[in-house]
Amino acid sequence: MSEVQQLFERFHGKKILVIGDVMIDAYVRGKVNRVSPEAPVPIVSLEKQEDRLGGAANVAVNLVALGAAPIICSVVGNDKQANDLKELLHSSGISSDGLIYSATRQTTVKTRVIGNNQQLLRIDSEQTNPISNIEEDEVLLKIKDLLESGIDGIIFEDYNKGVLTPAVIEEVIIQANAANVITAVDPKKENFLAYKAVSLFKPNLKELREGLNLNFSFSPNNKLDFEKAVLELEKQLENRISFVTLSEHGVFIKEDQKNHYAAAHLRNIADVSGAGDTVIAVATLCLICGAKLELVAELANIAGGLVCEKSGVVSIDREQLIHEAKRLIN
Repeated sequence: MSEVQQLFERFHGKKILVIGDVMIDAYVRGKVNRVSPEAPVPIVSLEKQEDRLGGAANVAVNLVALGAAPIICSVVGNDKQANDLKELLHSSGISSDGLIYSATRQTTVKTRVIGNNQQLLRIDSEQTNPISNIEEDEVLLKIKDLLESGIDGIIFEDYNKGVLTPAVIEEVIIQANAANVITAVDPKKENFLAYKAVSLFKPNLKELREGLNLNFSFSPNNKLDFEKAVLELEKQLENRISFVTLSEHGVFIKEDQKNHYAAAHLRNIADVSGAGDTVIAVATLCLICGAKLELVAELANIAGGLVCEKSGVVSIDREQLIHEAKRLIN
């Protein structure tokens, strides 16, 4: 059995706590044959409606696809959409034991209207203010119980919808480090520098610039300013591993004085939505299972490229990833 195959076998059953902003990605699809006489807008003749798990829940979908056992921890509304979300989680094999229902919040739904295979409109139903102090306490108590039950790793999936407050972030990292549990972060601009002392921090290039308020360029022939920015990031966060996605240039990973660039592979890009969710899921599982730094980067890089070949937010195909990894990794 190859090294890659052995690594994927170790993914099986790993319990990963995914903390962050969950949502429903709703799709309304149809044909467009005419323009409305009421306004200069296309009329979509409805053919199909579909709900998918989005945000932090899409990370969990990727973990299931890889053989792991994710548990979602988030705050949602006490509404019909939360019930729909819970049903989607259960049908996907994802535990909802960490969900907290709040009468003062609404469940996030992003509805995309697609006509003739082209997105025409997106409607966001959401609430982005931080959760209350009482809800913070509920989240922390839930996480404490889940950690005591045995967790292999934690992923912070931040979409700036209010669940991951500085107080929640700080206390969960303290609890995780005390329990020797690996922590990985997929950040956004807000609270970017709140994730101190995590195991793996994974921004993209744009998030790195904005989070550090630095204006630097990157190209395969000009890496110096970028690598200085990574050093500044580590100075402020004291994280163990820095993992930066570089779009068409692949990914970069660094631990201590060791770094590695993994070049992007040629793909027919259809949609980049959700690629970051796939990357953090693969990288976290690899890290938990003791993969070498280079292999973490290479596998996550391949996985991110594969999901970009498909339209909409989709999860990784485990067997396709194994096949591509064996083909591309020497």
